[in-house]
Amino acid sequence: MSTNPAPSSEPISCVVTGGARGIGRGIAERMVARGYQVVLTDVDGEGARRTADEIGAAEGLAHDVRDPGSHAEAAATAGRHGVLTAWFNNAGVGDDGTLAELSEEAVRRLVDVNLMGTMWGMRAAIAAFEASGRDGDIVNTASLAGLGPVPGYSVYAATKAAIVSISMSGDVETRKGIRVRALCPDGVRTAMLDQQTPGGMGSALVHSGGRILTVDEVAEEAVGLLGSRRVVRSVPGWRGGVVRVSAMAPSVAARGLGLFVAQGRRAISRNA
Repeated sequence: MSTNPAPSSEPISCVVTGGARGIGRGIAERMVARGYQVVLTDVDGEGARRTADEIGAAEGLAHDVRDPGSHAEAAATAGRHGVLTAWFNNAGVGDDGTLAELSEEAVRRLVDVNLMGTMWGMRAAIAAFEASGRDGDIVNTASLAGLGPVPGYSVYAATKAAIVSISMSGDVETRKGIRVRALCPDGVRTAMLDQQTPGGMGSALVHSGGRILTVDEVAEEAVGLLGSRRVVRSVPGWRGGVVRVSAMAPSVAARGLGLFVAQGRRAISRNA
């Protein structure tokens, strides 16, 4: 299936959350290039508006994904620019640390933004697709961390695992023509990664897998899921296989943890 809108006088729109920078901006740029009227949202409303102006998006909107009603507002805004046919739940936070180390505030933020924000977005998108009677795609930015044990990212990984699960279930629950997909990238060179605890276990594990992905690589894969039959996509694919194997035998994987952490810390030192 083509990922471009069908030739028509009727404009087609999409929503990209967390679009002011990073992966979200990369997705929005590609959707603008494909002819979509893009509503780009971010908790940083000024940043969203500035990015929308820079890339030619239809509108930049202040949007806190923790608020269920704000998703309906984003859907309505997109509907004013064209028929909503795609929604990217990309907004997220990446607090690292073990479950015991993280503050109560950090735990709630991870769950409310990453998981609840994605589910509220899915509900708004499904409601809009049903109301219009049109086909539509929902692409959720999950993480490779959601496919297996990632000590040092335990709560973050739990939210991403839940996103993978709700994506698979949601794809089955919705009518034919509404597709729900989950993208699971390895570490990506973004501000979120740069803000991780220096020398932390989570950061070391991210860097243990080799080259850090670029925003452009991940944004291209996200847009590539439009119309795809693939429900869950890992980037890179081989790394997804490794993490899934570790999930099947977590006690065995734990014995090699020290080696991976040491490898990651060496990689960080080389790139410092």
